[in-house]
Amino acid sequence: MATVRKTITLTEKQDRWIKTRIADGEYTNDSEYIRDLVRRDQEQKHKLEALRKAIQEGIDSGISDLTVGEIWADAEARHKAKDE
Repeated sequence: MATVRKTITLTEKQDRWIKTRIADGEYTNDSEYIRDLVRRDQEQKHKLEALRKAIQEGIDSGISDLTVGEIWADAEARHKAKDE
């Protein structure tokens, strides 16, 4: 995988934070820490997009004739089926 060199500017407090994380053994260097932050941000964005899509699907589906209990039971069944 090709890499790109970036130059970033941090405050002293931010630099100390990163160095502490490295000293704690969570990361081996600054680059690993920054790449992990980018990966987490990407994952969060994908989750947010999926949530927004699900909300829009719910809005678009309109009002249901089912009771809250029926809706809940259906959701539990779908969740259980997904885990199997």
